[in-house]
Amino acid sequence: NPILPNESLRSEVVELIGPMYFGEYEDNEFSVEVLFTINSNREIIVLNVDASDKSVRSYFKRKLNYKKVDHMPSKPGEIFLLPVKVMVPEESL
Repeated sequence: NPILPNESLRSEVVELIGPMYFGEYEDNEFSVEVLFTINSNREIIVLNVDASDKSVRSYFKRKLNYKKVDHMPSKPGEIFLLPVKVMVPEESL
């Protein structure tokens, strides 16, 4: 059962994701769910990115996979689920 990251870990991950631009979309917002764990070296290991668009999945994996964070998991193999709402600027639509 994946758990939601605490506020500190969430902030670190959001900072790693950074500003996003995904080109043209019909909707001005969409949701992505990132399933990840943190290894003993404090690196994020992305297990799955639930998004309909391949470029969005690739973006999240590239931005997060094997990036170091300060968080140390409370137990080995702990799995986190991070829901992300992506807002597409009006001028991109």
